[in-house]
Amino acid sequence: MAAHFALLIDPAPVQDDREDFAATFQAVDSSAPALSVGELSTQRGDGIFETIGVVGGHPQEATAHLERLAHSARLCDLPAPNLRQWRQAVTRAAAECGPGEGAIKLILSRGVEQGPAPTAWVTASLSPDHAAARTRGIRVVTLDRGIDAGAAERAPWLLLGAKTLSYAMNMAALREAHRRGADDAIFVTSDGLVLEGPTSSVVLRFGDRYVTPATGTGILHGTTQMSLFDHLHATGRAAAYESVPVAALTEADAAWLVSSVRLAAPVTAVDGVEIPADADETASFNRYLLSPRD
Repeated sequence: MAAHFALLIDPAPVQDDREDFAATFQAVDSSAPALSVGELSTQRGDGIFETIGVVGGHPQEATAHLERLAHSARLCDLPAPNLRQWRQAVTRAAAECGPGEGAIKLILSRGVEQGPAPTAWVTASLSPDHAAARTRGIRVVTLDRGIDAGAAERAPWLLLGAKTLSYAMNMAALREAHRRGADDAIFVTSDGLVLEGPTSSVVLRFGDRYVTPATGTGILHGTTQMSLFDHLHATGRAAAYESVPVAALTEADAAWLVSSVRLAAPVTAVDGVEIPADADETASFNRYLLSPRD
């Protein structure tokens, strides 16, 4: 494929039950102008997105990503996306990704200020090479997100459970991690609970139990983490959502950051404290995550 592929979408109302939405898609030159300067996604980050990993032309966990797109739309008071239309757009974009690993981004914006709304588009691109992170692992630092564990319930307007385009803080956290000599970060609450990575979910193993932070604290429900937990349950292992204190990060028998494109990256150190990495289990996780999944 070319470096990038872009598809503009004329959003259909959720009640539109047509079988074929091809007429609502317009492939455009991804290097040419396609959006208005009044677009609120760029002016204010006022919109939502999803990133779907693609393996061999197959979009991974497309259903979960589309359901999360709809969930974010509800939280942000955006028009409900027609998921049949979006699924067809995902299929169209995935066909452009070729035989290797790729990534699809779904973007739904509030549109143009004082103009038509919403604006929607899909892009596809080749994935970076994440082999080193998957095999050698990553070093992380913990960063205070500036909220306590009850903030999401107390202040829903913070949109803590939505995947919005307002990602400046997440990117700033990654830069801070790099300044501290780490590869990635894990957000924690001001009252000492583990949240998530800027672009990933946290999974910990204690003995034969697997744990991820409970979503009631306002973290994003990770599609890759959910799929991995389904796999763990299907293979007879215990996996649960719990409140995880920060101290547990260095007490775990193994830890991973999991995401749709990088997949499972073992954590080898937290705030400079070395923790064990399980190379065999990481390889098993990634074999599963690279297998076709809907």
